Amino acid sequence: MESNKITYYKTPIGTAKIVGDENGISSISVIDEQIETSKKTPACLKECVQQLDEYFKGTRTEFTVKLNAKGTKFQQKVWNELLNVPFGKTKTYLEQSKQLGDVKAIRAVASANGKNPIWILIPCHRIIGSNGSLTGYAGGIWRKKWLLEHENPSTQQSLF
Repeated sequence: MESNKITYYKTPIGTAKIVGDENGISSISVIDEQIETSKKTPACLKECVQQLDEYFKGTRTEFTVKLNAKGTKFQQKVWNELLNVPFGKTKTYLEQSKQLGDVKAIRAVASANGKNPIWILIPCHRIIGSNGSLTGYAGGIWRKKWLLEHENPSTQQSLF
């Protein structure tokens, strides 16, 4: 059985802690503390670091690294639906609930989004309130705003 490997990668909006193994990326979180970035990235995490680097440089709009997020069946379903939200687009929690087949599950969907363990690659930052507001984001609303503007600079800047 593979044991998880960890690397730290500096992004424009904080240091990303990337955790995974040969089965895929299990977690990417952003941390506010000043942590030195890893000098040597484990082989199983190199592709993820490269793709994140391309994303932040503006040359990547889709991720192809293997994901291995751990969660309940419902959370997995919600996170898989997030993967269908295209780069540069947003959806509301209500739209996401409808696509999952239960408009009444909006709070459960929002809760599952909040428990998303794989920052950016599973794009919960693309989910906004029905009124267009940037509601809750585990990494902080300012990061959500930054990511949305990064993905769609022409339209998003005028909204917020």
